[in-house]
Amino acid sequence: MAQKSDPARVSPAPLLAAVEDFIESRGGGQGHFSTTMDGVHIMRAFQEVMPIRRMYKPSLCVVLNGAKEILFGDTTLHYGVMECLIVSLELPAKGWMVGATHEDPFTGINIEIDVSVLREVLQQLPAPQRPGPLSDSCAFVGQVDAPLADCMMRFVRLAQAPDAAAMLYPSAMRELCYWLLTGPYGHKIAKLALPETHTERIARAICLLRENFNRTLRVEELAEAARMSASSFHHHFKAMTSMTPVQYQKQLRLLEARRLMVSEAANVSEAAYQVGYESASQFSREYSRAFGSAPKRDVMNYKALMAVGQR
Repeated sequence: MAQKSDPARVSPAPLLAAVEDFIESRGGGQGHFSTTMDGVHIMRAFQEVMPIRRMYKPSLCVVLNGAKEILFGDTTLHYGVMECLIVSLELPAKGWMVGATHEDPFTGINIEIDVSVLREVLQQLPAPQRPGPLSDSCAFVGQVDAPLADCMMRFVRLAQAPDAAAMLYPSAMRELCYWLLTGPYGHKIAKLALPETHTERIARAICLLRENFNRTLRVEELAEAARMSASSFHHHFKAMTSMTPVQYQKQLRLLEARRLMVSEAANVSEAAYQVGYESASQFSREYSRAFGSAPKRDVMNYKALMAVGQR
């Protein structure tokens, strides 16, 4: 995809060439290409793929060619060549490639961030950046700078050398965390690693939601886990995730229901009951609104997509 000349923009060419070499070494084509490094994935698509709803862990998602859009709650983010999506909380979202063709495919890299390593690196920085506004969104788009691009090149090279990756992946993750924390968005990313920030407190509530998604949780219970008042918790949760706690829990339930139907062959009623719905018809209505089609059809489409996309 042709890009306007911008002296501040890092060229995608070296990194894109390395990624394409990796994809060809795995048989070529399109799809979701895993690596031996946990949480490191490469994607290529020759056409616009239907929107996929899934959980995003804290991660760095970089576009090397094409463009992508992602919907978190009621917020839509767009990012293109050598731009990155940075997610600092575990969030349900729906993402899709924009305008991908065989001649101009979408190509990207996703790296899940090890939060424990992020915290270790932050503690060792001589002059860490001060956290930004407390209730900034925990998903944002930024530009890939030269140090970050060089670091990502090392991940791609490790993907091509599994024996080296087994030994060097921890140091590559430390380097990634360093550049993220000292780069232009360090003030946003630091909020995840520092203790007792609003981001870290909301993360505790999200953990409680994830562990108890199939039962009704009162806002007061979640606020207590976050050590906030109920009103403050609700405000900060919505500001950071672009959804309410009830909407977040609904997404967790529907995503788990899809997993049960896809991976464990549960029928619609079984999946609905296991994730906390008392009415299969209500479940089907909410599932259809969230995923764009009825449960049975969505599961068929999702299985077909995964069959084509996995490498």
